Amino acid sequence: MELHAEHKLKYAGAVDADGHILEPKNLWETYLEPKYRERALRFILDDNNLEQLVYDNKPSKMAAKGMPSTLGAMGCTDLAKLQFDPEQTYERNSPYGSTDPKQRLELLDAEGIEQALIYTTVGLLWEAEVKDPELSQAYTRAYNRWVTEWCSGGEGRLFPTAHLSLTDPAGAAAEITRAVGEGAVGGYVAPFTHDAKPFGHPDHDILFATCQDLDVPLALHPTFEPQWTKGERMGTWENVKNLKLLPMVMASDGVRQQFTTLFDYGVFDKFPKLRIVVLESGAGWLGYWLDRLDAVFKHTPLAKRVPLENPPSWYFENRCWISCDPDERTVPHLAERFGADRFMWASDFPHVDHTPEYVRDLEELAGMFPDETRQAFLGDNARKLFKLPTPATV
Repeated sequence: MELHAEHKLKYAGAVDADGHILEPKNLWETYLEPKYRERALRFILDDNNLEQLVYDNKPSKMAAKGMPSTLGAMGCTDLAKLQFDPEQTYERNSPYGSTDPKQRLELLDAEGIEQALIYTTVGLLWEAEVKDPELSQAYTRAYNRWVTEWCSGGEGRLFPTAHLSLTDPAGAAAEITRAVGEGAVGGYVAPFTHDAKPFGHPDHDILFATCQDLDVPLALHPTFEPQWTKGERMGTWENVKNLKLLPMVMASDGVRQQFTTLFDYGVFDKFPKLRIVVLESGAGWLGYWLDRLDAVFKHTPLAKRVPLENPPSWYFENRCWISCDPDERTVPHLAERFGADRFMWASDFPHVDHTPEYVRDLEELAGMFPDETRQAFLGDNARKLFKLPTPATV
């Protein structure tokens, strides 16, 4: 692995609101409590010597046939060759800065980025296939213990966020409390539950209440999802496997839908200090989404059936934050409409579904913001939301 930075940002004080790491292969075998280690998440080789993941002693169906080797493939020009070559492995294809905190700081320096919020990679995969609530909570505890240690080597520039699983809302509430005590600055959940409960459902109130009491933000982040969440609109697998672009824009549908359930259940009025973050789902959709929700709330009888004291956009403007991709050119206009203090940017490093040119794109996007709000978008909003220290360069 060699340090490779495409460009150095000309603006100071940037914060990556959603950067990722690649976990060590033995993380769960090492950090799980002893009673669960026989059921640890592991990497194995299949009959073709291609890597796949194993959860609870069952081979993954979704992370199979060499897929793990692509998890750090940002900038890859031939994904199929990478995936189906036994010589190309998860560890061999881990880019500089994705596995070691000191390397990550070197990468941030080379890119001109001051700080980064750190999220999982393998943790975005397993929850779609692990249905046992007890094991799911154990998997999240193991990862969170590891990532808080990993970020402690980041010289106050790398900040861990806790993976939480709504398979057991009370367990998730206990875990965010424990993880924050060890240094986590927030938590995040998948956009589905195996019992198909909406995010805003009262069964999740214990987690909302705990995040409110701890005064830490709670985020929705896209993950692998069970097949049933995708429906059958596109018919058979023969149809679906030919769709390459559609999944790229549909991957965040679950996040958008679950975010909207918070309004349906009146979560923001029940928990007036709860802070919600929408991650890795783009931001360009937000204008239509909030305008449509407001129109229904203000002008139709359906509003009488929704337990909201204010229009949906009011809650976003006061209680929510959203990250955007650096190549989203509509964001400055949305920031002007809904408040520049609600928007952040994120790299998604080192994942293949986002561009390796994110620093150049970010510089161009930041240049489109007015002088008075540019710094807020680049870093101050994230620092304020997650209570990060202000670096001397700002």
